[in-house]
Amino acid sequence: MRVLADRGEVIGVDAGSPPVDLPNVHLESDGLDLLDGVRTVVKSPGVRPSAPVIAEARRRGLEVMGELEAAWRLMPNDFVAVTGTNGKTTTVELLGEIHRAAGIPVEVAGNVGTPLASLVGGDPEAVIVCEASSFQLADSLAFAPGAAVLLNLAPDHLDWHGSVEAYYEAKLRIFANQRPGDVAVVPPDLEVPGEGRRIEFGEHDLEDVERIRLRGPHNRANAMAAAAVAAARGIDRDAIREALRTFPGVAHRLEEVAVRGGVTYVNDSKATNVASAAVALRSFRRGVHAILGGSLKGESFAALREPVAERCAAIYLIGEAAGQLEDELGGVVPTHRSGDLDRAVAEARAAAREGDTILLSPACASYDQYENYEQRGDRFRELAAGGSGSAGEGGSA
Repeated sequence: MRVLADRGEVIGVDAGSPPVDLPNVHLESDGLDLLDGVRTVVKSPGVRPSAPVIAEARRRGLEVMGELEAAWRLMPNDFVAVTGTNGKTTTVELLGEIHRAAGIPVEVAGNVGTPLASLVGGDPEAVIVCEASSFQLADSLAFAPGAAVLLNLAPDHLDWHGSVEAYYEAKLRIFANQRPGDVAVVPPDLEVPGEGRRIEFGEHDLEDVERIRLRGPHNRANAMAAAAVAAARGIDRDAIREALRTFPGVAHRLEEVAVRGGVTYVNDSKATNVASAAVALRSFRRGVHAILGGSLKGESFAALREPVAERCAAIYLIGEAAGQLEDELGGVVPTHRSGDLDRAVAEARAAAREGDTILLSPACASYDQYENYEQRGDRFRELAAGGSGSAGEGGSA
């Protein structure tokens, strides 16, 4: 709203009552009585399309867009946008490291913490590496990044989009407005819209990713995608290799947070869907004590049966999803209805042996017990380090 306030009359609306220091903001309002005279509605990504004010705005033929679209229109910068069901944050942060290694000014933004709108008016020479969620892309209209990357597709956010088809359609909008001079980096054998120059990153020269620091085959794929788009944009190959070799990953994504009594604690709180949890489990040898559960998103957990059987010594179930998880995974390995994260870590610590891994990879959102996945991951980190609520023998941190 601060960005738009300098460019015309802006009305702010919030259904709640957060503290604000801006004029013309209406709190505890649905906004319906404010649409008269409005030309464009800019919505937060979390506001559902079915929200009355959004539905009414579209019925009236008003332009409705998200923050991603609005900020992109206001910036002259070169854009690299990354989407996918899993791996977005790791890939954009890795691309940021690649640009820095090459001495290219870069800003990493979007769905990773730094709002894109906060960069409006900044360095016009900086490359913007932007994570784009399905929510943000569903609200895009003309968004056309010079380079767009799709990492993977698996069902997610069905509670928000309503169907797998609608979710996939939102993801593919990242390519829809690209022109022939743009770059479209995609997994093999996936048809995408738009006119960008297609590059299949599964076919990319593997030399660049042979020594990546990141754990797991999914991160190998993320690294291939990052290397492919960087090479397509002409970035020096030595800079690409150096960034891949040194990049340690990001918080809450297969983050090794402690080793105690010979047991490794791994925080993968960002694994908020089944596909992400499955690849996390397969990143380890057998002996995983996996903590699963949280708030439900409309997915089946059946696809976890095989990786749980392959890798897990036991599973510990938390949150509102615990019942469904037990119904769909119970009997594969020893199963514990722990209820909450503190108890799950204590039970896993008591059972784990030297060489085992205690892995938080929930396959669920966090909103039943935590404000967000970061808060959940931070609590796991505290417990792994021996914070209150943990039990069992200590060791070296």
